[in-house]
Amino acid sequence: MRLIIHSDYEKASNWTAGYIAEKINGEKNRPYILGLPTGSSPLLVYREFIRMHKEGKLSFKNVRTFNMDEYIGLPADHPQSYQFFMKENLFNHIDIDPKHTRIPNGMAGDLEKECESYEEAIKTAGGIDLFLGGMGSDGHIAFNEPGSSLTSRTRIKTLTAETKTANARFFGGDPSKVPGTALTVGVGTVMDAKEVVIIVSGRSKARALRAVVEEGVNHMWTLSCLQMHRHAIIVCDEEATEELKVGTVKYFMDIEKMNIN
Repeated sequence: MRLIIHSDYEKASNWTAGYIAEKINGEKNRPYILGLPTGSSPLLVYREFIRMHKEGKLSFKNVRTFNMDEYIGLPADHPQSYQFFMKENLFNHIDIDPKHTRIPNGMAGDLEKECESYEEAIKTAGGIDLFLGGMGSDGHIAFNEPGSSLTSRTRIKTLTAETKTANARFFGGDPSKVPGTALTVGVGTVMDAKEVVIIVSGRSKARALRAVVEEGVNHMWTLSCLQMHRHAIIVCDEEATEELKVGTVKYFMDIEKMNIN
């Protein structure tokens, strides 16, 4: 696992966008398969993608995307659906073919079948080249709440009160308006990706980052699974490192200092 520390969230986001853009631009022989998240964590990354695209530095014509999750029961045109979020914050502003974007269908008549077909679609595409993600304050990835199996696949997931409270800001501040269930890729789905890049910012994530980086692999901190991934990067700001040991921070900063630009 690599831990790349930047002074602030914007610098961390710009580095992350540049890293992924280089991967996309470097793939000429086949489609580049990109896993994407929603929420506040990737917003500046998406903003940077859009800027690079408008400047002619990045094209998404050769990109296929799979999103991590979607609420159950929200139609695609609902302002808080993740389909709406992705269009507003990324897809409508770049040159990706809508047919090449896929988000779990939370309105599917057979949700179990939708989960199975989602996994199959990823497999048919050749697997995820890079999964971008964020981390919850309790150390979760996608909607894989604490206690989720580290071998889990795309499935229906009941959301915890903490997650609903955290997402209430998107629903007028009322947790009761947040859907109680969602479709989410599993921890195992994320771990199958060739690369995983997680962006983490703020003091509210510091306790979870300490557990993920310094403690053992534990299903109560599902992102700790990255300790076992062959190519995982956590990109964070300094605030998120406040509960890490000084020696841990110095170690990662030392080994990365020649790579940060």
